[in-house]
Amino acid sequence: MNLDRQIQALIDNAPQDGHTTQAIQAIGPDLKLLAQQLRHSQYYILQTLERDWVLTTLSNRANPGDQKQVIYAFSTLQDVTADPNSLKDPQVLALPIPVTHILFQMLAMNGVYSTVFFDTPGNLSSGTELRREDLQNLIEARLQQNYKAPRNTKIHLPPDIA
Repeated sequence: MNLDRQIQALIDNAPQDGHTTQAIQAIGPDLKLLAQQLRHSQYYILQTLERDWVLTTLSNRANPGDQKQVIYAFSTLQDVTADPNSLKDPQVLALPIPVTHILFQMLAMNGVYSTVFFDTPGNLSSGTELRREDLQNLIEARLQQNYKAPRNTKIHLPPDIA
């Protein structure tokens, strides 16, 4: 699915609460821009049978107390099976997820530090890390830009408003 259709699917499946659809339309170009910097239109994400995404806890070798939880996004199913930590649990499976949906979902995952996208098939030693905080700051800036009128803007009401 191309990126424009992915964004449209997010819009089409958004709750009809009067705000979410507009917000997705506003941030859609940013999600698309970030997705274009990655190499694949979809990635495999490890999930439980309840569809919860599997988080991996990484520790700093020099300071094991420093930990962060990340999501691994694999470019191929073969990479999922090659990862020594993947699919050891029969209650976990890998499902393909459109890249813009991964980015959008990251916004709602408070405990996640980042997502590591393994863009090169067969290479699990290096990936592109996207920090959730960076994504959130970008999206918040876009939403503020779209939903706040400048302070010095005067509102012109028609004379016959009553």
